[in-house]
Amino acid sequence: MKFLDLVKTRQSVRKYLDTPVEREKIERCLEAARLAPSASNSQPWSFIVIDDPKLKEEIAKETFSQLISFNRFSLQAPVLIVLISERPGLLNKAAEAIKDKQFSLIDIGIAAENFCLQATEEGLGTCMLGWFNEKGVKELLNIPQSKRVELIITMGYPESNEIRPKKRKPIDQIRSYNIFGLQK
Repeated sequence: MKFLDLVKTRQSVRKYLDTPVEREKIERCLEAARLAPSASNSQPWSFIVIDDPKLKEEIAKETFSQLISFNRFSLQAPVLIVLISERPGLLNKAAEAIKDKQFSLIDIGIAAENFCLQATEEGLGTCMLGWFNEKGVKELLNIPQSKRVELIITMGYPESNEIRPKKRKPIDQIRSYNIFGLQK
C-alpha cells in the first residue's frame, strides 16, 4: 500500500471482532514502534502486550467508569498495548528543561503512530486511549511508581472494513509558506 493510502486508511476503531490477533502481527507492530525516531536516540518507551482475556478485561475496566463511559469499547478489543514512558537521560532532561518541551512525549507519539500504521497494514484496527486510571493500570501490571503509563492502544480485527470519511481542516487553513499566517 502506498504510504498516503495507508494514512488515509488508518482510523480509530471502536468495534472489534472476537477473533484473536496473531502474535507475529503484534510483533511486527512492535518492531515498527521500536524503529521510530526519538530525540538523542533515547527510545523512551516500553510496551506491555495484554492478550490474556482475564487481565485484558481488568485493564479495560480501568479505561472507563460509570460517569465516564466513552472507552467502554475497550472491553471488546482482543489485545491492549500499554505504552510506558521511560525517564529521560541527563542529556534529554537538560534539553527538555532548556527548551521547555517534553521530547519524550513527542517520541512516544511517533512510536505509537508507527505501531498503529503497521497494524493497519496488517488488517488490524487500533485506537489510542489517553483517558484511563493510571494508578489502577500500574497496580494491575506491577509497573513501578517511577514510570508513567502514557497510552493504552486497543487492537483487534475491526467489526467493519468501512473507512469513515476523515473530518479534517482544509490544507489552506493549516499551511503557510515562509511566514506565519494564511496567505492568499
